[in-house]
Amino acid sequence: MMTTDMTMKLAFYGDDFTGSTDALEVLTFAGLNCALFLQVPDEAMLRTYGPFDAIGVAGASRAMSPIEMEEHLSPVLKAMAKLPVPLVHYKVCSTFDSSPTIGSIGRVMELARAAFSEAAIPIVAATPALARYGVFGHLFARSATDGRVHRIDRHPIMSVHPVTPMHEADLARHLGQQTEMPISGFTLPLFELGRDAMDAELDRLVQAMEGGAVLFDGMTAAQLTETGRMLHQLAQARANANDAYTPLFCVGGSGLEYALTQWWNEQGQQTRAGVEMDRFEGVSQVLAVSGSASPLSALQIDAALSAGFVDVPVDAAALVSGADAQSELKRLGSQALEALRKGHSVMMHTAKGPQDPRIDAMLCALAAQGMDKNAARHEGGRRLGQQLGEVVDSVLRAYPLKRLLLSGGDTSSLITQHIGPEALRVAARLAPGAPLCRLISSKPHLETLEVALKGGQMGQPNYFVKALRGTSDANSQFH
Repeated sequence: MMTTDMTMKLAFYGDDFTGSTDALEVLTFAGLNCALFLQVPDEAMLRTYGPFDAIGVAGASRAMSPIEMEEHLSPVLKAMAKLPVPLVHYKVCSTFDSSPTIGSIGRVMELARAAFSEAAIPIVAATPALARYGVFGHLFARSATDGRVHRIDRHPIMSVHPVTPMHEADLARHLGQQTEMPISGFTLPLFELGRDAMDAELDRLVQAMEGGAVLFDGMTAAQLTETGRMLHQLAQARANANDAYTPLFCVGGSGLEYALTQWWNEQGQQTRAGVEMDRFEGVSQVLAVSGSASPLSALQIDAALSAGFVDVPVDAAALVSGADAQSELKRLGSQALEALRKGHSVMMHTAKGPQDPRIDAMLCALAAQGMDKNAARHEGGRRLGQQLGEVVDSVLRAYPLKRLLLSGGDTSSLITQHIGPEALRVAARLAPGAPLCRLISSKPHLETLEVALKGGQMGQPNYFVKALRGTSDANSQFH
């Protein structure tokens, strides 16, 4: 563990940037002083930018294969196990979309054993604030396209996710396809017991699941608060048992941050009052970049174009196939800069919905290079994000932009990694799970830049327009 005398409540690793800012938002709005780093901060960095109540590390493991995870994620987990915190959270998307070959949550839990020991791993399935519910181990989620709650394997967006479609709602079975670790459930009826009985049942499950995991259901904020209480107790018991302890390792969406902060607030343990960040000013123009193929992203792109954003469609096949990549990079950068210099906002996008023909064109281009369909989807998304990072970086260096908007989990992660700030702090609430952030950077062109990062299923159709116009104007025209 670090020698620093700072005491933090929590550290989390986000498997992509949009999920990381989701967790950062919950902690910030609960009143905790926190920042999101691009790598695990050392003691000197914590002292320079801190002190903090909590920190996050934004990663990209959601797009990694199990072999890549072992190479890139294992050292990160070992470094986080040395942080001065009682609990480390591996933050996944609240929809748990993953597979045995891409973004395997099960493989992460296996890798965590080497860093955090054989203790049972709590998994928090519910995030009621985002309309994500766990019922007898099954995950349900509301879709922003129709406003209805669907079982996750029938969700109109997540069931057809282009890389990791959700075909199983039972999370124990879903994760069981990724790991042989046993998974038991702390189910809804147990929340009806008194606290002593709940704690006894949890203790029984934890003892039985050493070397495995315990999955927590949840439907309501009150149930989530009880989950936070139990997590806090597990972490504190672990910390009190041995001076040389490692943090308790947990898995879940931002429901875990909601759970803990709600419990801390109930106990009067918050260090400062919750902050109000619901209002923010508009700017004259933005650069919006979407690498998402979700139906909701298509609605958001159309709303931006209707509001006057300049349309800059990306030829995805040209950008990833190699031969025409440089000319496509040059075209995209030139068109974006020309529009920005004329005072316009820019909407750059790789697809407008899952049926966009550019998706098949990109897959065919990669198939011509010898890739199978799954490899083409994985590698295509990665190459797109990396190349778009080149475009965005060149634009930011050439034009004094105040606000950057990124859509799509993998796209947001790769672009932000490429432009390379040291950290991010939440500046304002833009949409639940997708806040407006301010960069912390020593690079002159990033010092005053604000960035919003969102997953494909996050935000309302007016998301990009609201990010441009601010809270007062956008709300009146797009509701």
